[in-house]
Amino acid sequence: MGTLKDRLNEDLRTAMKARDDLTTSTLRMALAAVRTAEVAGAQARDLSDDEVTVVLTKEAKKRREAATAFADAGRADQAARESSEGEVLEHYLPQQLSDAEIAGLVSAVLAEGGFTGKGQMGPAMKAVQAKVAGRAEGGRVAAEVRRQLG
Repeated sequence: MGTLKDRLNEDLRTAMKARDDLTTSTLRMALAAVRTAEVAGAQARDLSDDEVTVVLTKEAKKRREAATAFADAGRADQAARESSEGEVLEHYLPQQLSDAEIAGLVSAVLAEGGFTGKGQMGPAMKAVQAKVAGRAEGGRVAAEVRRQLG
């Protein structure tokens, strides 16, 4: 079909024609974040699909955090909207790894790199994050690495 950005634009047009306000506003926000990332730095450039995925992951995380904050403040309506926006963004992200898959991946990387003890948390995280590549939230990965390093 083309790039992820093209898919976002096509889905935005479809949502606008269907008068789907939630999807329209969410995709507009996501495309604005992508455009901001494109012009960040010394020179404007087009982002690769992987870079667009990173931007969308950050936006989805913002939605989850905002939903939690609104829920804690007793604003259920706003929390529900933020959660719904996060669900729209999830359609464009790679399938997230389960806890069991993360545990297996972490143990394999720790054994492969010979990492032992909490003192090697930094290098271990770097190696694991390279294998995970955006398919799991950093906090979940860090918790598993910390648990296995003991």
